Amino acid sequence: MLYEYFAKPLLFRMDPERAHHLTIGGLRTASRIPGVLQAMRAAYGSPEAPELRQTIWGIDYPNPLGLAAGLDKNGEAAAAFSNLGFGFIEVGTVTPKAESGNEQPRLFRLPPDQALVNRMGFNNNGAEAMREFLAALRHRPVPIAVNIGKNKMTPNEQAVQDYRTCMRILYDVGDFFVVNISSPNTPDLRSLQHGEDLRGLLHGIMEERNRLAQQRGTEAKPVLVKLAPDLSQEQLAASVNIIREAGISGIIATNTTVSREGLKHPHGEQAGGLSGKPLKDKSTAIIRHVYCLTEGRIPIIGCGGVFSAADAYEKIRAGASLIELYTALIYQGPGLIKKIHKGLLECLKKDGLSHISEAVGKDA
Repeated sequence: MLYEYFAKPLLFRMDPERAHHLTIGGLRTASRIPGVLQAMRAAYGSPEAPELRQTIWGIDYPNPLGLAAGLDKNGEAAAAFSNLGFGFIEVGTVTPKAESGNEQPRLFRLPPDQALVNRMGFNNNGAEAMREFLAALRHRPVPIAVNIGKNKMTPNEQAVQDYRTCMRILYDVGDFFVVNISSPNTPDLRSLQHGEDLRGLLHGIMEERNRLAQQRGTEAKPVLVKLAPDLSQEQLAASVNIIREAGISGIIATNTTVSREGLKHPHGEQAGGLSGKPLKDKSTAIIRHVYCLTEGRIPIIGCGGVFSAADAYEKIRAGASLIELYTALIYQGPGLIKKIHKGLLECLKKDGLSHISEAVGKDA
């Protein structure tokens, strides 16, 4: 209610990117004030629910709902987001060197469509800055994933070195890693999703991951790949096959789309990646297809158009073990997290299931 009646009207009167930076900066500052994180947890956290708790890749998740990458690109507000009721959060995309991103304006709201269009690019302060933010966290209530990418000026032939550099700098402060090769806002990045480019990239990343784990004498941390929703069935099958061969731990389905089908707001004509409700069915279809291609053996994080418990549950039944949201948080605020948790429990009860894992892939 606080967000709906006070914060949202104020933020929506601002330029979207200015509102974004104000929010992230405010959360970063607030998290340093004694008692604020506890207050956030009390206001937005959900009661422990054994039905929603899972262990995946050897990591414990108190619930399946996570924050998608893109909102906290530098990890500077990770403490605050970790105390809003999420089961995990994903920070980034981060690149080895700081990036300014694309020219402004580059972020657009589409209220009638409950959507956003962004062509931000990988604007971030660089891997070293993120390492400092995450290393400074005194307490981690939930796992933190680090989404890694390449610098804009790095040619695809040398991209693997950027991903390896990010992994090397951030390995000790991330719980798992996400390889972003599917943003539509970095030139030619999506071509890395295919064929020998993908095979060589993943081989190099996994080699670096294994080297770092061996160096520390620990279990290797999970590595996931984030795919676009605009792949054809043939392209998706080929990419998933390479991902399986590389020993990748999981898949995030999906990133934003370049499709503009059915949009009402004139900002739909803006170039960039579309997120929000219009992406829901497309991302769910990709989840279902990936689940079938992998025979349910590779965990999937479902992302795209999750605005309610019903949306989240639909993706879980399609094959996702975990769910992420971003755009819905902009439109509905942090109170949505608790609503989705409550709704998921009701969905399980209605279906006669005792644990969220029993619903994974039911409709695949």
